[in-house]
Amino acid sequence: MTANAEVIALIATLHQTEQRLKELTAGEVDSVMDSTGRTSLLRHAQEELRQSEAAKQAAILELKSANAELEAFSRSVSHDLRTPLHQIIGFVELLLQDSGPPLSAQQLEFLATILQSANHMGTLIDDLLSFSRTAHVELCKVQVDAGLLVNDALGEFKLQTAERAIVWNIHPLPQVWADRALMRMVLINLISNAVKFTSVRTEPQIEIGCTPDAGEGTVFFIRDNGAGFDPAKAEKLFGAFQRMHSQTQFKGTGIGLATVQRIIHRHGGRIWAEGSVDGGATFYFSLPGRTPLPG
Repeated sequence: MTANAEVIALIATLHQTEQRLKELTAGEVDSVMDSTGRTSLLRHAQEELRQSEAAKQAAILELKSANAELEAFSRSVSHDLRTPLHQIIGFVELLLQDSGPPLSAQQLEFLATILQSANHMGTLIDDLLSFSRTAHVELCKVQVDAGLLVNDALGEFKLQTAERAIVWNIHPLPQVWADRALMRMVLINLISNAVKFTSVRTEPQIEIGCTPDAGEGTVFFIRDNGAGFDPAKAEKLFGAFQRMHSQTQFKGTGIGLATVQRIIHRHGGRIWAEGSVDGGATFYFSLPGRTPLPG
């Protein structure tokens, strides 16, 4: 069990104890002891309640401190890794450009593999920093035209999809109350997934729209006919470093969906997915109205 999980379990236990102490009635106590004993028990219960509250607050502070330390560690490590990684990439690129005949085909292949791995590490560092920032950046919520934002996000994929005959079905989308920059990040991550996992299709299709209000604000969806996923593992989709496919099948860092979930939760919404193996996937996320939860 992780430190965070232990702290959460302690808080839950303390909360149950507190609730039980509050539920004690005079009738229950009368059934087992006289007035003097009842007074003593109630005083003891009040003391237990004070202690449990203090322990709960201490556990909450410990959890917040642990999370803050983890975020700081992530940022520090990510920044410290950048310089040596850029040097590795730079020198490998120079070797590939100026190697000439002395290097064999196998040696050139080794260098190409080093370069590919270093670039993947660079992407992982960038994703970790992005994931870390989304926990602390102050939300700047404004009225956002979701249709225009989707069109803007799609511009990021023009070169990547230029030679692919993707059928895009973009429905009219409403205005929402959200942080524009963070919502753009959400859309880019989800659209990127759809583009990536439909690469196995000769006739890829991606649909973006929203569903009728079901009591939780506006619900958007991004649907594709790609590789899909095992629905039994749907809960793991949004965990950091969780991947449903191997790196050889589909490249990625396993952080994008965790970042998306964090952003949606900070907006007071929720995100979930439906899909099947080789049957495509649909990602849904909700955004509350003008009075969302504080970010």
